[in-house]
Order: sequence, then C-alpha cells, then structure tokens
Amino acid sequence: MLLEFSVANWYSFKDKVTFSMLASSSQILEENFVVKNNYRILKSAAIYGANASGKSNLFKILAGIILMLRQSNNVDINAKLPIKQFKGQKEMKPSEFEIRFMVDNINYIYGFKADINVIYEEYLYYYPKGRETKIFYRHDIDKYDFTVREERHLKDIALKNSQNKFFLATATNWNYEKTKPAYDFLTQAIDVFFDLEELKSNAFKMYENDNDGKLKEFALAFLKAADFNIVDYEITKVDIPNKILLSMSELVKIKIPENQKAYQVIFKHNGNLKIDLAEESFGTQIIFAFIPFIAEAIQNQKILIIDELNRSLHPYLSRYIVQMFNDNSVNLKASQLIFNTNDTNLLDLDILRRDQIWFTEKNNETGNSDLYSLNDFSVRSKENIEKGYMLGRYGAVPFINNDINLWFEE
Repeated sequence: MLLEFSVANWYSFKDKVTFSMLASSSQILEENFVVKNNYRILKSAAIYGANASGKSNLFKILAGIILMLRQSNNVDINAKLPIKQFKGQKEMKPSEFEIRFMVDNINYIYGFKADINVIYEEYLYYYPKGRETKIFYRHDIDKYDFTVREERHLKDIALKNSQNKFFLATATNWNYEKTKPAYDFLTQAIDVFFDLEELKSNAFKMYENDNDGKLKEFALAFLKAADFNIVDYEITKVDIPNKILLSMSELVKIKIPENQKAYQVIFKHNGNLKIDLAEESFGTQIIFAFIPFIAEAIQNQKILIIDELNRSLHPYLSRYIVQMFNDNSVNLKASQLIFNTNDTNLLDLDILRRDQIWFTEKNNETGNSDLYSLNDFSVRSKENIEKGYMLGRYGAVPFINNDINLWFEE
C-alpha cells in the first residue's frame, strides 16, 4: 500500500511537497482507512485545484518514475532521463523523489536525486522487524554503501550499473531478492491513467482475455448498479472500418501491421436493443474502459490513479466509484484510489474525511505549485466543504477577473 511520497524540483513543484495516504487520529468514517502495522492507511484520496495548478503534474511525475524504472535495464548509457526540472531557476539542481510504501506488511522507503544526465543519489531501506535496515545507499553518482553481509554480492552488481540507470532496477534484474518487492511494487502495483484511447485499448485486451468470466460478471454488476440499462455485451475483433482508414494519413496507415484488427463492442440493453460502443455516450465509453482497471485494483490490491475522474461522468457515478474503494464489503484487500477532479459534489464530509481531500495551488508570479490537505484547516464536522471551496476559503480555485473586456472595440 502507498503511505506517502514527496517530490521537489519537478515540473511545477519547485519546493518539496508531500502527498500522504496516512490517516489522522480522527475517528470519523473509520471504514475509509485500514490499520496495518499500527498505521492508519487511507483507501482513497481526491485532489482539487484550478486548471494548470499542478494536479496532473503530480500524477505525471509518478507515471514517469514508473516508466523510468521499467525501462532502466534497457537504457543506453548515453540516454537522457525524462526528468522535467522546475523552470526559471538560476542554478539547476537535481529533481528529488521519495516514496514510502508497504509490501506484505513490511515498510519500505525508496528515493533518489537525479537530472536528465545523472542519478546522483539513490537509496532503499526497509523495516523487516520494525527497525530501519539499509538495503543500499548510492551517493556521489557511483559510490555505494551496503551492509557488510551483502557487500560482496552487491559490489559486483554495482559494477554493472551506469550513472543513468537505477540501481533498484539493475539489482532486481540480477536476481537480488531484497530489492524485488520494492521494484515490483513501483513498477507493477501502481496504475496511472491519462489518455482515454490508451485506456480503451488496454481495457479491450483485458475484456478479451477474460477467460473465466469474472471480469464480465463484475462489469455487468457494476453497469446494473450504476443504472446504465445494459444487460450484456459482446467484444469481437473485426477489420478496421473504412471510415477510420480514410481518416488516417498515409504515414499512419503504413505503420499499421498487415491484417490488423479492431475491437468492436456491442451492448445489449433491456428490450433486446443492441448498440455499438461508438454510438453510446462518451460517459458510457469512459466507464466501460475504467471498469477492468477498477476490478483489477480491487482484486489484486493495487493503487489506481486517475487523472480527471469526473471526465464526462455523472457526479453520482464518481461518488459510486469512490464509495466502492471505501466500502470494506467490496474492497476486501484495501486497494487504493487516488484521483484529481473538479467534481465538487465529492467535497462532502459524509463521503471523504478531511485527510482524504487535497489541494494544489500555483503561484502565478513564480510558477511554483503547492500541495496541501484540508486537514491543515480548522474545519467543523458539519461545515459545508463544497461551499467553502467555491468561496475560496481553502485556496486552490481560479481567480476570474471580470473587469477584462473580451471584445475588440471599433
């Protein structure tokens, strides 16, 4: 499970900010957190803020780190790392990242400092018996500290690493068992979603590979509970329709493999009415693409991170998804949902605790984004959070200047 992570000097976050899934001592909505190793860990969290305030940047950083770790072993020694440092600095400094998480009831801390050329520092610690134990500490680019017991073995692996490759990935690739849980968590247990077309493509593959029918059972139950009037669906592969081929450029057509097929989804509604997915509402298309990942997260204790959860969804549907993750009878393995949204209907202390609500706000003069929790404010238990947010009581809202004349005068 994710406990917290910090970033600094990355995208719009110049100064260090920390996002936490650790619950406060408040006893309200106890079902919204789970207790493990004496930690109260939240099962969901929402991030609010004005457009371009940094909400999506936070998720881009996580997605970028996951991708860098996955690809690290295949990176050329002269390749640049896809790190976007905060712009406008007089002196460029390395970007920083640190994450705390739990795997099989053991806590881990992993972090690094790097720029596009070099990983200056990298470390991994864990707490197998509640006491901090070093797995490795990399510093001064190519110097490593290990425990005496592991030094001989890990020194040989360190020689195989390079200044732009993460030792966490290199050690795991060389079958070092103590880095594997951390590497697997960071590369396999977190799913971050931005692009709808990519989401749909991956979702259709999951529907196609649903050999035991469990995903279909979950999907139909979800669609029924969410009142979509859909009683069945069928996914097949067909030739790419001519109207799609005609809309493609010749360059794109050349890249399409020969005999490439497209997925066709047909929904069966009550009354035996059959409708192609492309003819359904945008909201239906989105939720059908989300469902496999919601199911996988809940069934396999994963962290699901969604950019703009409210995208074309009715507010009640967004609320339903959040409540699924907070519901102990549904989310049996305490999987986690983290999302950003502009849906203020979720700003309700009967749905989310104060420590589950976060805000991003950007300083328009410096371009620096800040991240903070509603828990930092003195909020009454019966306070109308949605109204307070819209009034700017917690910041993180756009300032609309109504004095500007948008029309050119003759």
